[in-house]
Amino acid sequence: MNCSKLKSFNSITHANHSRIFVRFKSSSPKSKRKNNPLNLYLRKNRKWPLSSHNAKYQEKFNQQEALRALKQSVSSLSPTHLLSSLINSFTMYNCNPTPLAYHFVIKTLVKSSQWQELSLVLDHLEKVEIFETPEVIFIDLIEAYGNFNKIQEAVDIFFKIPNFRCNPSVESLNCLLLVLCDKGWLEMVPEIVLKSHTMSIRIEESSYCILIKALCRINKVNHAFGLLIYMIDDGFELDERMCSLILSTLCRQGDLSVDAFTGYLEEMKAYGFCPGRLDLCNVIRFLLKNGKGMDALNVLDQMKVDGIKPDVFCYTMVLDGVISEGEYAKADELFDEMLVLGVVPDLCTYNVYIGGLFKQRNIDAGLDMLACIEDVGCKPDVVTYNGILRALCESGELKALKEVVNLMRSKGVQHDLKTYEIMIAGMIRQGEIREACNLLQEMMEKGLEPQSSTFFRLLPTFDLTGPGSKELEVFREITVGSVALGSSG
Repeated sequence: MNCSKLKSFNSITHANHSRIFVRFKSSSPKSKRKNNPLNLYLRKNRKWPLSSHNAKYQEKFNQQEALRALKQSVSSLSPTHLLSSLINSFTMYNCNPTPLAYHFVIKTLVKSSQWQELSLVLDHLEKVEIFETPEVIFIDLIEAYGNFNKIQEAVDIFFKIPNFRCNPSVESLNCLLLVLCDKGWLEMVPEIVLKSHTMSIRIEESSYCILIKALCRINKVNHAFGLLIYMIDDGFELDERMCSLILSTLCRQGDLSVDAFTGYLEEMKAYGFCPGRLDLCNVIRFLLKNGKGMDALNVLDQMKVDGIKPDVFCYTMVLDGVISEGEYAKADELFDEMLVLGVVPDLCTYNVYIGGLFKQRNIDAGLDMLACIEDVGCKPDVVTYNGILRALCESGELKALKEVVNLMRSKGVQHDLKTYEIMIAGMIRQGEIREACNLLQEMMEKGLEPQSSTFFRLLPTFDLTGPGSKELEVFREITVGSVALGSSG
């Protein structure tokens, strides 16, 4: 390439570069900034538009700071100025009070029992604020009123909940029902429940359970049972726990007949109630309390048919009931059944069974069993020996009684008040007055005061005429020792 051609190429190239640069320069943002109306929002002019997200964050931050300032002021202000402090704290941060702030103020006033100031705060919350008040504030307030026995205030605030732009639910109703039931204001419950319907609150299963528990607690079992049936008719499922509660309450009824008890149980079964082991134990206990040992045995047999394995407690109760009715053969079968099924007898079971052997006057078998239970890890205690001594006294086996007393001493089992009472009564029954006096004197030397029944049972047998009689000596010791003759026997 010659020199002239090279110059011509360079000039063309330079011209092209110039056009490209001019085009690039004209298309750059700087060339449009002067005529662009959006340049007012550039960082250069400090006029960026405020994001809605940032505005909400700033408002939340201000509310948190206002609440923090309010909490700090509580320690320095008296509770009578909390409302003004609440308003000032949020005004200072240019934001509106929050439900959380009102909740804090209300709890603080309740804690300090400032009920007059609390009324002002609630009035301000109702008439000035516009936010929807959370229901939890009223639930806590109803509970607080209940703790301070302000029952009418709790009822009033419950019915005023809609005035605070809040839709009450069954939770606030249940809270009020708990307060009324715990404080013994059940007579107000029907009116409360009826008025709650006008507030669009539908009573739920939890509400029924609260009322059933309260009725059982005051032994109004008939009303509790009626409410249970009404709950089922209202479309709710049968609550097994409420059935168990009603059943246990029935077992505590002293004037309830066996037929009435059975009627309640059968009706609950008709609604689908399946009694568990604990329920059937309560049934057995009720039957035994009414002297129905064989009926209790039938319940035990039905438990096994239903696939419920009776525990040692059930067996022991039924064993005691069968022995009380004199069905000793059944008692032996029941005891053997326990061993076959792997139900390990405890000391209470052995006490009952040994007592049954002595009631049959099977002294040797009873003493053999007493020796055997130590081999299986059960150590006889004073209750065991007292049961044996009572059976021996009733059967007049004084020789065997003395052997058991010596056995007690050799095993290190100390006589208690019941032991002496049993032995003294047995000695009097057999005419062993002097021996009874010796036991009475030994009893007092150990610091055990005889019951009035023991003293008055022994007093007619005293020979107080002889100057050196043993009876006169015991009588003087009783008189000088200031024995509580008025105590129950």
